[in-house]
Amino acid sequence: MANVFNTSFSVPTSLKVAFVLLFVSVVQTQNVVVFQPSYLTTTGPVVSAVLLGNSSGISLNLRRVSPSNTTGNIGSPSCVTEATSWTITREQLGKNAVRVQLRLNQSLRLCGENDTNADCCPKPLCVLETLQVAACMDGIPRASLLIQVRIHALLFPSNIGSDNTTVLPNQVYQPLGSCPCDLTFRICDVRCCCDKDCSKNDLKLFVSNCLPGPFGGQVSPDPDYQCSVQSSENSPDWFPFLCVNSPPENNPYLGLFYQGNTIAPKPRPSFQRPVLSAPVPVNVYIQGSPVLTLDDQYFTIPQKVLGRCINSAPVAFLKNFKVACVTLLRSCPTGSPLRTLPTDLSVKVKNGNGGDIRVNVVDQLVSDLSPFISKSDAAGSSDEKLACEYVTLALDYKFYWKGNGITGINLTRTIGTITFKERVELTTRYSAVFLNGEFMRDPNSGNPGYQVGRPVIAGSMDTLDNSTGSIQRMSVNLWKPVRDGLCLTAERKPLLFGENSTSGCLLPVSLQNLTRCDLLRETVSTLQAALITATYIARSGNPDFSTMTDWVNITYLMLNSSTTFKDSPSTCYGIPSYQHIHVWSLITGMAEGIPQREIRALQVSYTLSNWRLDCGGGAISSCADPLKTQLFPITSSVTFTDIPANTGPPKTRFQINFTEYDCDRNDVCWPELAFPITKYYTGESYSLSLAKGIILVFFFITASILGTPWRQIRQVWNSTTR
Repeated sequence: MANVFNTSFSVPTSLKVAFVLLFVSVVQTQNVVVFQPSYLTTTGPVVSAVLLGNSSGISLNLRRVSPSNTTGNIGSPSCVTEATSWTITREQLGKNAVRVQLRLNQSLRLCGENDTNADCCPKPLCVLETLQVAACMDGIPRASLLIQVRIHALLFPSNIGSDNTTVLPNQVYQPLGSCPCDLTFRICDVRCCCDKDCSKNDLKLFVSNCLPGPFGGQVSPDPDYQCSVQSSENSPDWFPFLCVNSPPENNPYLGLFYQGNTIAPKPRPSFQRPVLSAPVPVNVYIQGSPVLTLDDQYFTIPQKVLGRCINSAPVAFLKNFKVACVTLLRSCPTGSPLRTLPTDLSVKVKNGNGGDIRVNVVDQLVSDLSPFISKSDAAGSSDEKLACEYVTLALDYKFYWKGNGITGINLTRTIGTITFKERVELTTRYSAVFLNGEFMRDPNSGNPGYQVGRPVIAGSMDTLDNSTGSIQRMSVNLWKPVRDGLCLTAERKPLLFGENSTSGCLLPVSLQNLTRCDLLRETVSTLQAALITATYIARSGNPDFSTMTDWVNITYLMLNSSTTFKDSPSTCYGIPSYQHIHVWSLITGMAEGIPQREIRALQVSYTLSNWRLDCGGGAISSCADPLKTQLFPITSSVTFTDIPANTGPPKTRFQINFTEYDCDRNDVCWPELAFPITKYYTGESYSLSLAKGIILVFFFITASILGTPWRQIRQVWNSTTR
């Protein structure tokens, strides 16, 4: 390890870098070489420095030097190489930079008393010398490096050869760590009576105060028959006559060692990139199973996993997704997924029915790159820009499916030409949708009730089709900030049922904006209102868009428009910067063990805040410059509240005692015997149910007349009339 002697530690880093760059430019112009730094002190076996300048034809010479006894100075550099215990190497770092490294070829082990090996250090201060490295050209020194070496010997264990092998005792008869209180190596620990480092004289000092229990070395518990175990409170009167006084070593306890099968540890969550297991061939596709290629490999599309974009993520059957990945480009891309060819994308995929289909690729060339380029340093003349042609900007897959198979795959590849000077932030988009025919229906959020984590379904009256009065599906959104967090570039995320959330974005406001508070309040209100454009909310997860009973009106706690705010020149009051959504839901039943939740009400409210510029802490530029902006937060949140189920009125005495007539508590419900012929039965038309009921009654009467009971009645009647 080398310590650089540097007295300019208080100089800022930027000035140091500027000095080095200036020095390199001077060196290039004057064709000279110099060591940087020129003086080093080291306490380790490796030391390095940098030789700056034109190093062609330069040779390095190493020798030991010592200061003069009279003047204390070191002589001039010499191009004569001396034999030392150091090896010098050089490595080219650039056009005008060479790294020079010195490595000690000597063992730093301290010699023993009877050690005959010469490769060791006789004293604790192993190496104490001064080295001089001279950079010579044609036998003339051009630069020199002075190194002060001070290295101490290293202490190694005497049994270093056997340290790699540890002999473990048999745990069946001797537990590991038989003396846990032995904490200090080769030193007697006080009150640790099992410490082997304690002599007999040491043990006499604390033998009566040894540490008890397993920590003190008493791993085996005392048996019940020991006289010291039983106390005066719970010991029987005959115990003192039958207990045994035995030393702790004479103990039949064998420990808690279990010699059985080992259990492999379960993998824990990790932030590392997951390793995909080998795909298992499938005969048919089911929802969520991976789509496979013809060679039994995963069919992959760039997707987001744990918030990061993965270039090769498997595609799941009937799982739609749409992601955007941001990549910083400093040069033209050369590999997938930004540089793709139609032949690479047109692969064969198993269709799930024993056959295969090929991906049909269609290219789309775009000239407007604003949706894909978010930030670029496009300054400079046109001849200095770098042009990258045929860059893949988007991959949009359409999977056509029927049953448990895929009938076709169409891919739209969006490509374009990107021009930039030094770097550009490129946003690429990838999507996959599964279509049953040409129609892609929005998925439900439950059947019938809402499921936690599914989007809340909203809607508004379809103004284009007033005859049917249907509801057009929409969504309730929250803020989803991206990149710089500004509201101008922020996206929106749908409201997920049962998940409380808070998010927001930042709005730049200047002193000039604070002079027009009415316009500022209107701007913030417009931004917040854009999150919720619907007027109805669906009660259940699969609503009927033509039935108004499946929808609930969204309630808005509107601000009083007649309220006037007394604004000051630099402060605006009553800014609706916080929007809160409150959803009330109720569990209406169970379906296959899953609770079915229904939304009963949704309320949107606003909280007002006062906005003023912060000019404290020296940040007075925004208060002096009317166009200088500060960032103010705009927030949206949602809270879900469960309504407790209504237990209803208490049961009567009849309902408690005569439970056989309760259809909710019995499998057989006699009051509903004629239910199929009542108006409440909706499985079939009423006329058809009535006709079937009459036919059943006819068969019952016929069976009664022709059956045994009626024949016996006729026999009795005939016998009495004779």
